Amino acid sequence: MSEKQMKILGWVATFMSVMMYVSYFPQIMNNLAGQKGNFLQPLVAAINCSLWVYYGLFKKEKDIPLVAANAPGIVFGLITAITALI
Repeated sequence: MSEKQMKILGWVATFMSVMMYVSYFPQIMNNLAGQKGNFLQPLVAAINCSLWVYYGLFKKEKDIPLVAANAPGIVFGLITAITALI
């Protein structure tokens, strides 16, 4: 693959990753409506995303698509886990 194709693939994968974490919205809404889901999977996802964001930011050559793909997972994973517990 060319460098341009790899960059496009990286951003498409980033978009799909963000969509994966945005898909937590229905579970958050159900949690808030009293139909609690399991907190463990979104909590583990948030921890995993935190590690990837840290890695992407602090490696020698920053990996911004990796950071952008995982940052929403921290926020939405934590919100989902917290709303499942309260």
